[in-house]
Amino acid sequence: MSLDWTPAQIPQRAPLIGTKVRLEPLDPGRHAHALFAASHDDGAGELLFRHLPYGPFVDLDAFNAWLDQRAASTDPLFFVIVDQESGSPQGMASLLRMAPEHGVIEIGHIWFSPALQRTRQATEAIYLMSRHVFDDLGYRRFEWKCDALNEPSRHAAQRFGFTFEGVFRQHMVVKGRNRDSAWFSILDGEWPRIRAAFEAWLEPENFGEDGRQHRSLAEIRATPVR
Repeated sequence: MSLDWTPAQIPQRAPLIGTKVRLEPLDPGRHAHALFAASHDDGAGELLFRHLPYGPFVDLDAFNAWLDQRAASTDPLFFVIVDQESGSPQGMASLLRMAPEHGVIEIGHIWFSPALQRTRQATEAIYLMSRHVFDDLGYRRFEWKCDALNEPSRHAAQRFGFTFEGVFRQHMVVKGRNRDSAWFSILDGEWPRIRAAFEAWLEPENFGEDGRQHRSLAEIRATPVR
């Protein structure tokens, strides 16, 4: 089937601005100290980096050396998730495995500090990256891959609207052990419905005075469009 389609664009080092968070291109000089504290205070690093091929880091110097390498990379292209109200960096994510000629790109290297997990800010960060991929850059397929044993990541992918496609067995060796990888994706034809659900969920009216959601993201996405 031939396509009436223009190849996608490569993402650039430019911030993505939301209401609750902004995603800034990684700058170790500005971000390292706060990111290290967010990811390692109170022993958080052991859990945060359990399914990633790096970390936790023994000290700030080791973390900074790793950040320097990440900042020099264009694929993956790393962003820091910054809380708009406090100005504090609270996590990282990247766009990677870019194939603009095919319209395929992946989100990965995601970690959210304990303070960021299960918050409006975390959901908005994923929304901002998804919107950028489809609406600004013109990709056809947005991928999410994770360790098949990483149940929180698998749950998050499906909550955000990614469709489970299967498990690639013996896909990688990570920290000396086998990793089977679970694959998920959003296609461009699915994105308008998923985008509308994100935007409805993020509306202030969807939250009570205690900050709790009235309707879940999955519930909103499942509601028929009238």
